[in-house]
Amino acid sequence: MNDRLKETPSQTAGPYVHIGTAPQAIGRPALPNQPGPVIESNTGEAIVIEGLVRDGSGAPVRDAMLEIWQADGMGRIGEYGLFARATTDFDTGTFRFRTVRPGRHAEGHAPHVAVLIFARGINIHLHTRMYFPEDREALAKDPDMRRLEPEAVATLIATEDGKTQDGLPLYRFDIRLQGENETVFFDI
Repeated sequence: MNDRLKETPSQTAGPYVHIGTAPQAIGRPALPNQPGPVIESNTGEAIVIEGLVRDGSGAPVRDAMLEIWQADGMGRIGEYGLFARATTDFDTGTFRFRTVRPGRHAEGHAPHVAVLIFARGINIHLHTRMYFPEDREALAKDPDMRRLEPEAVATLIATEDGKTQDGLPLYRFDIRLQGENETVFFDI
């Protein structure tokens, strides 16, 4: 008899993923210590990230869940790292995070926000990154970006989209799950 347990097969995120991970999305109270779409930190410039998750046909994915992981404004990770979770709007498919602009956490790497996507039809969540358009010089030197074709790098760079009503810088970051202009996903 094999003394090791086998890994159970992966399953796609079903229609009930919001109940356990983001109940506030369905009108239920958030669980204690459950992260929301807002990161409170006094370590950097407050920003808002907004976007859509699109499927292969370009249609918004209205029941996806996203997590962001990032360094704080001073570039610190580990116990100082920042985390938030949001779901896409059931009507529009838009997601939105309020966070701080991350600092550079490793020499040679451009500041970025790591993004995980959970959605129907995806057996294992997808990893991607959002970079900032004003960091083009750092992006040109980033060893991870140097391995990608320019059109692939472009899928990872947010666009500046003005200011929010509160006057915060607004970054637009749309994620394309497949097809033309597919977002680059990392094998982590």
